[in-house]
Amino acid sequence: MFSFLRQRTPPPRTTQLTLDGVAVDVAVKVSKRARSFRLSLPASGPLLTLPEGARWAEAEAFLNRHRHWLAARLPRTAQAQRLEAGAMVPLRGVPHLVVATGVLRGRVETGSGDAGPVLRVPGDASHQPRRLYDWLRAEALAELNARSAFHAKRLGVSVKQVRLRSQSSRWGSCSSSGNINYNWRLILAPPHVLDYVAAHEVAHLVEMNHSPAFWATVERTLPDMERGRAWLKAHGRELMAWQAPVAG
Repeated sequence: MFSFLRQRTPPPRTTQLTLDGVAVDVAVKVSKRARSFRLSLPASGPLLTLPEGARWAEAEAFLNRHRHWLAARLPRTAQAQRLEAGAMVPLRGVPHLVVATGVLRGRVETGSGDAGPVLRVPGDASHQPRRLYDWLRAEALAELNARSAFHAKRLGVSVKQVRLRSQSSRWGSCSSSGNINYNWRLILAPPHVLDYVAAHEVAHLVEMNHSPAFWATVERTLPDMERGRAWLKAHGRELMAWQAPVAG
């Protein structure tokens, strides 16, 4: 049994493990029904469940003891994918070969090559991952701003600000003040998937929960929401494998 402690600092919403050199986010959930710690791997990513009143230090120790269990069960597709020349980046769900242009100046551009769609990236080899990452973020922000505004108008709410994050276990989050955070990797998914996440987060401005009323709200602004939801369940981990370049 875990004793209740007054004024205890609540556990974080996410924590992080390094598995085989790759940083992996683990979502943290406190459950009234849980009687012990539990580590699971749902479609949304690793999840650590805690009983109410459990000590966070004990939860961290439990997670570390089971790190090898988690590493063994993460699919190979979840291993780090790098934004570099030669990689096949799924821009808007369509694989694009990353090609170095060989020139130092210029901007990232899409095009066609002998093997299909390409992303042409300028700059020195050491700077190309950052240039591509910044371009992908700009594309993601533009589309997520547009789709958030679209669904906000349909639902009669206002979005204060849209920002991008690089979490490896969440696609988005919404605050009651109207700020929405999205995962930059959504630009790698087909457009209907990005649209679903935008509808989902904007719907939280109507219902700050995951009740039947919430899902009805999502469906009201996006009738085919199940299409994007199902795609994320099936392929979300593959997108989460793409890594932002380390700032240097």
